[in-house]
Amino acid sequence: MSFLKNLFGSKTDYEELIQAGAKVFDVRTEAEFAQGHYKGSINIPLDELTRRLSTLKKEDAYIMCCRSGMRSSIARNILKSSGFINVHNAGPWTSIAK
Repeated sequence: MSFLKNLFGSKTDYEELIQAGAKVFDVRTEAEFAQGHYKGSINIPLDELTRRLSTLKKEDAYIMCCRSGMRSSIARNILKSSGFINVHNAGPWTSIAK
């Protein structure tokens, strides 16, 4: 079992990260966010993320989510390429809630 875990990696425990202070950013549009979202998440649409980077602390932990995982992957890459270290892509927002 540990061989497979080492080979494929382990599933990130988003609830643990959130309890430790990670912020959840939902990068969908405002209309999509209004239809449903992870409780406590912050809506920053992907097209606004770059403009709002200066309001974020690079040392904080962030969990990115969206509808399918595509936009959250792009958002993660934007933060990583801007010097943020502790950034996670949760994929769909529904994957964060247990």
